[in-house]
Amino acid sequence: MHQLRTIGVYGFDASSFLDSLNKGGVTMLLDVRQRRGVRGTQYAWANSQRLQASLAAAGIGYWHHRDLAPTTELRQLQYAEDARQGVGKRTRRELAPAYVDRYTAEVLAHADLEPIVSALPSVGAAALFCVERDPEACHRSLIAQRLAEQQGVTVGHLRPR
Repeated sequence: MHQLRTIGVYGFDASSFLDSLNKGGVTMLLDVRQRRGVRGTQYAWANSQRLQASLAAAGIGYWHHRDLAPTTELRQLQYAEDARQGVGKRTRRELAPAYVDRYTAEVLAHADLEPIVSALPSVGAAALFCVERDPEACHRSLIAQRLAEQQGVTVGHLRPR
């Protein structure tokens, strides 16, 4: 049975991020961000080129799946709900129901997940990667749920301490 983890950027530094991946048995990182950069010097390590270099040095593969990223319009829908609730992207704890419905219908329903399933390592785990700290606040949890339901993938979430 294939193992899948999810992990975000917020709450980690470069060292604790790699430690968490290693402890989770991750051998492949599946980046599902639309833009592969993170604002702020605190998270510069998560910008694509630096991240890929760190992963390569740690023996962890990298694959960008932009087709699974939410569109700019969908992200704006979530940001509007965040503003209505008075939370920021870095403190969000859950996704807006309207966002979940639209992401599922507009992105996930049309996504071919077979290449991801085929690329899952037979030893170790792959990890879906985005920025939010909590998987419940990120579309990566929706992808993981779909893979668990349709492909029998076992999912675990890696979180900062």
